[in-house]
Amino acid sequence: MKRFNVVLLLLTASLIFPFTGKSEEVKPVKNVIVMIPDGTTIGVYSAARWFKHYNNLGKGLNIDPYIKGTVTTFSSDNPIGDSAPTGSTYATGVIQQSGNIAIHPKSTENDLFKTDPSRTYQPAATILEASKILQNKAVGLVVTSMFPHATPADFSAHHYTRSRFDAIAPQMAYQNLNVMFGGGTDYITDDILQHFANNGTTLIQNDKDALLNFSDNNNVWALYGKGTMPYNIDRNPDKVPSLAEMTEKALELLSQKEEGFFLMVEGSMVDWAAHANDAATIIDEYLAFDEAVGKVMKFAEEDGNTAVIILSDHGTSGFTIGSRNCSGYKSISDLFEVVSGIKLSANGLESILKDTKPENIKSEFQKYTGIDITDEELESLKSSKNYSETDYTKVGTSVNLAHNIVNILNSRMCFGYTSGSHTGEEVLMAAYHPEGDVPMGHLYNTEINKYLQQVSGLDISLQELSDKIFVKHNDVFKGMSFSIDKSDPKFPILKVKKGRKNLEVKAYSSVAKLNNKSFDIGSVVVYIDKNDTFYLPQSLRDSLK
Repeated sequence: MKRFNVVLLLLTASLIFPFTGKSEEVKPVKNVIVMIPDGTTIGVYSAARWFKHYNNLGKGLNIDPYIKGTVTTFSSDNPIGDSAPTGSTYATGVIQQSGNIAIHPKSTENDLFKTDPSRTYQPAATILEASKILQNKAVGLVVTSMFPHATPADFSAHHYTRSRFDAIAPQMAYQNLNVMFGGGTDYITDDILQHFANNGTTLIQNDKDALLNFSDNNNVWALYGKGTMPYNIDRNPDKVPSLAEMTEKALELLSQKEEGFFLMVEGSMVDWAAHANDAATIIDEYLAFDEAVGKVMKFAEEDGNTAVIILSDHGTSGFTIGSRNCSGYKSISDLFEVVSGIKLSANGLESILKDTKPENIKSEFQKYTGIDITDEELESLKSSKNYSETDYTKVGTSVNLAHNIVNILNSRMCFGYTSGSHTGEEVLMAAYHPEGDVPMGHLYNTEINKYLQQVSGLDISLQELSDKIFVKHNDVFKGMSFSIDKSDPKFPILKVKKGRKNLEVKAYSSVAKLNNKSFDIGSVVVYIDKNDTFYLPQSLRDSLK
């Protein structure tokens, strides 16, 4: 116990020290870009470099010249975090509990450092929200997951549970993002469609050409796939844009804003492939992300007023080049010949083998992997559960067809894994600033957010912004008559009455009604059922004067 207390004291002290990446003041810039290769460990970078070398795809990675240090990333109650609290800390500066999306955590006995119980469940303003609200900048998100997934939500929504897509998706829509590219057509509701119609947002669904040819000034969402976008290795390039193409389009559109922009780009599915222990897909997903890095760095260096920071939110799977299960490796071919011949992800191959007659499975497997499977391996495929694992975090551990495919692939390769889940090692950090004002050395995730606030040139801190736009409704409307209508329990409505004025505010929206006339609040309203509280701007009280 004494040893734990010493470690806790040291960790807490390191977290409250000011940002020390550079001693001098950080010069603010017009545009800020955050790039997150989700779940990427140092082993992935190494494998991607050697893969390119073996396949004559060029030397090194686009990220290489900009690598500056490492970052320790974690949640408030665990050294190993998931994408919700870890990405949220980058976005808000508030260390959060596992599963939290941009919100102050509830204190627990497992906390790594002291939290503030007076702020429990208060939404924490993000760097994206501050850029839009305080600086009138354009804001955008580009991802390959479904749009309300953890990392994009971290920058644009607030909830204590990352899986509450029904509460997260509308918040993202009502943020009035200038750009939102990714997956998730199934999460577009009638209410979201109506809001888009009201505010002039263009919605593009499963149409690559429409996105690449888009040139209007209004906001645009482009979504591909009902849920997540396909893995890059499975992607039809004629129908689905790459992450690099979406990123390049986002830069084109956002850079038209005179005040500048904030953009977050996530290579979401490096993490998904790592959960599945699917080496070929891990490498391909990272290389697709690195192609987007090349587009961003070219833009930033030519623009001269753009800062970029690139870092993962956590590790996944403990991926390594070399494995104790490998009989030996004497040359680069022993390590990279097999992985270079794989043409589909395990999930992509699964979708084909499901509909393949048993007598043709061997030939189909060889067609897409170059591997001649044994009779015993054929039987393992034929006896697999006939479905795709719906929980992507369990693809590497459940006995489904994709899992058995991965087992066969990994038996022919020399890559190692410690798990099918997240890991707690530091992540690599890369950065660019036109004046060289970049963070360097080893930092904590809170320091990354402090740098983002500095380089953005915010007039007030994110916590001060939170205390302006996320105030408890009983404090905002103290002395007035108010009630919460829960006719629709998922979307309760706060009703406030003062004299002849009646105000209605719907949960997870940014539009209120005063005497049935709609008006824009300026930020999203968050409802937390745990304490039956709406969090909304203090300025709303003035609407009832």
